[in-house]
Amino acid sequence: MSDYEFDAIVIGSGVSGGWAAKELTEKGMKVLMLDRGRMVEHSADYPFEGTGPWEQPYRGQTPPALLEDDYYASRYGGAGQTAVKGFMNNDRLNPYAIKDGPEFRWVRPGTVGGKSITWGRVSLRFGPQDFEANGKDGHGNDWPIRYDDIAPWYSYVESYAGIAGSKEGLPHLPDGEFQPPHPMNVAETWLKTRLEKAMPDRKVIHIRTANMTEDKPEQGRSRCQSRSQCNRGCSFGAYFSTQAVTLPAARATNNLTLLSDQVVTSLEYDPKTKRVTGVRTIDANTQTTHTYRSRIVFLCASAMASNQILLNSKLPGSDKSFADSSGKLGRYIMDHPMLTLFSGNLPEGIHADVIEYGRKPAGIYIPRFRNLDGQDADADFLRGYGCQGGGSRGVSSAVGFGASMKAGLRTYGLWSVGFNVFGECLPYLDNTITLHPTKVDRFGVPQALFNVTYRDNEKKMMADGVRQGRAMMEAAGLINISAEERPHIPGDSIHEMGGACMGKDPRTSVTNAWNQLHDAPNVFVTDGSAMASTSCVNPSLTFMAFTARAADHAVKQVKAGAI
Repeated sequence: MSDYEFDAIVIGSGVSGGWAAKELTEKGMKVLMLDRGRMVEHSADYPFEGTGPWEQPYRGQTPPALLEDDYYASRYGGAGQTAVKGFMNNDRLNPYAIKDGPEFRWVRPGTVGGKSITWGRVSLRFGPQDFEANGKDGHGNDWPIRYDDIAPWYSYVESYAGIAGSKEGLPHLPDGEFQPPHPMNVAETWLKTRLEKAMPDRKVIHIRTANMTEDKPEQGRSRCQSRSQCNRGCSFGAYFSTQAVTLPAARATNNLTLLSDQVVTSLEYDPKTKRVTGVRTIDANTQTTHTYRSRIVFLCASAMASNQILLNSKLPGSDKSFADSSGKLGRYIMDHPMLTLFSGNLPEGIHADVIEYGRKPAGIYIPRFRNLDGQDADADFLRGYGCQGGGSRGVSSAVGFGASMKAGLRTYGLWSVGFNVFGECLPYLDNTITLHPTKVDRFGVPQALFNVTYRDNEKKMMADGVRQGRAMMEAAGLINISAEERPHIPGDSIHEMGGACMGKDPRTSVTNAWNQLHDAPNVFVTDGSAMASTSCVNPSLTFMAFTARAADHAVKQVKAGAI
């Protein structure tokens, strides 16, 4: 096997790539990890960790000139602030064809570690109904696996990563391997008691989050310090990130080679053997090109970036991707519709003598309650949604100057509770990512062009979220209730999925039950690209479980001589 420089190449270093590197190196494989972003070392490269706004440029805000000149900063509001912006892609330098199709917000990282540094850390399992939905209602391809196939791998990654949560016994939101949950505050507990009594089909539970409540000394990680500055990087390793968790494990094996600033442009394919033989790269700093070779490849660049790489990996002498014999590559692009919001205040005098110390990183969750036992009689949409939120108490006012402003800052207002609805997006064949026919980036790679829209089902679902949200707030006895639906733009949730969807039949899908490309079984796609549906829960935990499962299968296949 002297033709191979490595046993495996992992493209991308986020939640999926990090797990791939850890699992493959620990199983004895020599692994090359490639990432197009700059290097970020754990702790040493978190420049704004623990700082206040007064210690940051522009008081932590993004200057107007940059807002006007950068897709990400202008479209993603607070996440474009100083403390986070350094971890994100520069859209001026690395654009996509944003003006040539329906509006799509492609939020990308710009560092090793990917979005694992800045993610929201909500860690929920898909339920049995999620793996059955496509087959039952006919939207998209039936999943080639079921919940029982992935459940042991959920347990495996939860135990290692450190997930805080509570066991609730809900069949549609399966329990996991949990550390104790972050405690609810008094407003959240008050809402839980009253809402569950008034509407017994609703549950208010601790959000399940990758923020530890117990130390993991064997990993050099400490429990959460309740700073709620997670997206700046955490030297304690209190939340799951590649830098804190999987990268140290992979490095400890001495089997990992990590190269940053390496833009993967395409995969080299041999039609005779039906195998990928190399990974083509351009160094982002020197512009030099190289093709790296390995027996297997794990494509974990993030859903849309992995699609872009596959689409740009052409058959020799053809404009068609080697991975697209089905004609389904780049199709069924999905994201969770969101920005349906509802909130209210606890009545005057309720817990008026209580304030909250610290800034816990997790709130509460109302799991899906619609269309669980078949189709609800009053639901004009398929599938369902969940509601993420929390309670808080701020100052009553801070207006004026001098004494009046100081007095306002010393007086607390009413407790409030608010939620954001995350809904399931159906798989639509004509929701696509393609390569722009004329626009290329600075490396000569065709820019990604999105044609992704939400349809009637998602719109009806979000409208129902407004009605149900208001009804829940009223039933619990809150006051000053508001419920609204803001524009839903694909990409906003940063939960992009699809494009290389799993399926049983190579004629109608791109990857198989083990995340292998039907057209090149030595390539494993384990990020969101391979997802056949979205559920309504945050998907990162599922990406981790699929990656660990695929890595185990890949090593067994290599040892058996199958790939």
